[in-house]
Amino acid sequence: MSAPAKKTAAKAATSKKTAAPKQTAAAKKTAVTPKKSATKAATKTAAPKQPAAAKKTAARPETHTALVRRARKINRELAEVYPYAHPELDFENPFQLLVATVMSAQTTDLRVNQTTPALFAKYPTPEDLAAANPEEVEELIRPTGFFRAKTRSIMGLAKALSEDFGGEVPGRLEDLVKLPGVGRKTAFVVLGNAFGRPGITVDTHFGRLVRRWKWTDEADPDKVERAIGELFPKSEWTQLSHNVIFHGRRICHSRKPACGACPIAPLCPAYGEGETDPDKAEKLLKYEKGGFPGQRLKPPQSYLDAGGLPAPPLAGREA
Repeated sequence: MSAPAKKTAAKAATSKKTAAPKQTAAAKKTAVTPKKSATKAATKTAAPKQPAAAKKTAARPETHTALVRRARKINRELAEVYPYAHPELDFENPFQLLVATVMSAQTTDLRVNQTTPALFAKYPTPEDLAAANPEEVEELIRPTGFFRAKTRSIMGLAKALSEDFGGEVPGRLEDLVKLPGVGRKTAFVVLGNAFGRPGITVDTHFGRLVRRWKWTDEADPDKVERAIGELFPKSEWTQLSHNVIFHGRRICHSRKPACGACPIAPLCPAYGEGETDPDKAEKLLKYEKGGFPGQRLKPPQSYLDAGGLPAPPLAGREA
């Protein structure tokens, strides 16, 4: 074979050898690609849908600034859903609210509201209650549970009001917490709703929801109060408490929250803990959201205008 012919043959062999790996790699890539696409598609199909906020929260830690913005947006949304949010204890003056709040421990506001009319009819002032027969008071408030301990507390605070404050409920936190059976939660209920002085009411609903929303990890009520107070202007504290508590009682329940009927689902990192099907979630709604009576025998007119129904009086007693 001549030299030019040998050179041409060598060149052809080299080209064939070089092209082979490229073809194999391309074929291998072609064979693998559909498998990856199928796996990706299957994963995408199987993955449950979550609100955008929940995905973002899971992706990276939330900054304090982002937390403040999210918390305040939730409160604005709740204010639109519950423009009639209010304290759910019936009262006509600071003394009645103070006594009713102390009695609400370990029971519902509804049960307290069904019980206090007879109590206040017989003992309308601190002086009257302080001079009452303990056994008679116990019998009147028996439906609220723990009636002996509650009798000691409300008679003790009535005596303190009579002797130390001229029969008037003080409007200062430091004075209120000195009264028997009165802690910071009770004091803020009275200050915020009887005196118009801002305060955060950390009851079981409030504490549960702010932890569920990742506003704080604290469990101690005093620490929760301080943590949430840093997220909102002081002027919003009282109404914030009403908004959160209303939501906890109506939609965001403890054991089975109605996630599918929740107006703030896109902002909630705990979305999916409860029922997500809209139709099933709607059946979990309580009070006016579910078409049922509320907790007050004499609710505000705004609540009635929104479709809320007054609670029935205690059986066998006049409201």
